[in-house]
Amino acid sequence: MTDTGRALAELTFPIETSRLRLRPFTPADVDAVHAYQSLEEVARYQYWEPRSREEVAAEVAKWMEPDGTPEAPLSMVFAVTLKDSGALIGDMVLLFRDWEARQGELGFSFNPAFAGRGYATEAATAVMDLGFGHFGLHRIFGRCDARNDRSWALMQRLGMRREAHFREHARFKGVWDEEFYYAMLAREWADLRRGEA
Repeated sequence: MTDTGRALAELTFPIETSRLRLRPFTPADVDAVHAYQSLEEVARYQYWEPRSREEVAAEVAKWMEPDGTPEAPLSMVFAVTLKDSGALIGDMVLLFRDWEARQGELGFSFNPAFAGRGYATEAATAVMDLGFGHFGLHRIFGRCDARNDRSWALMQRLGMRREAHFREHARFKGVWDEEFYYAMLAREWADLRRGEA
């Protein structure tokens, strides 16, 4: 078994933080995901339009299936839930972009009804810990529309640095796209976490 396959086999759920549990998705999560993925404000900077319940059900089904191979998964998608109530408040994804170079990408989408309480930062910190610690990634990056201030502010709170600003590099929903790229190296994350401790 490869190191990656071993890391995947040894991963246990739920992943817990002080207020949250991150776990795999189930069919029972469709309505909670639809509650935020059907909103224009959530879809605005995504590559999809507000989703119907049927579209969300198809997406959740994809998230539940193994992605890639056991030796080299392509991504892991986590349901973010509150410890106290079990309510599903968002999703986090860790995409494995290049196993040889140990590069990962962070993605996230949250129900705006739970915004402003630090939940997204708490969940993203857990996924960064998982990527760097459990999976041994060397670098994790994230990208977002330059107008999506909530997204890039989250990446800045994580301590990621802005590495690029791509201006009018693609067409996105009928207009020229402006995109920010943020990233962090494993050693930088380790220093940051030691400082917090």
